[in-house]
Amino acid sequence: MTKDKLSFKQMCAEFDVTPRTLRYYEYIELLQPERVGRSRFYNAREVARMTLIMRGRRFGFSLEELRQWLQIYDKDGSTAQMQAWVPIAQGKLVALKQQQKEISDAVTELSEMIQSVSSELP
Repeated sequence: MTKDKLSFKQMCAEFDVTPRTLRYYEYIELLQPERVGRSRFYNAREVARMTLIMRGRRFGFSLEELRQWLQIYDKDGSTAQMQAWVPIAQGKLVALKQQQKEISDAVTELSEMIQSVSSELP
């Protein structure tokens, strides 16, 4: 395909996702590739949406949250989308910081247990 469009296989490779994942994202209307016969092709818009989806997943957003957020862009444009995103992202940041603290506490506790048990070994 042309440089400005990715094939289904190229899209999977570009984002390191399985074909099943990509088809599911289409099924739940996160992506809408161009179809030529049985082939699918992804333009710059779809690549940008997939970039946002992957980033959102990494930050802990659900697929439904991402779908709704992308729909805001489709309906009302980028300013409305960003206005909706900021408070949601702030909530995710609070949750990630809490998880970070819990992980840090668990690492500290596990390290102490390892030292305690190791000191009792012959």
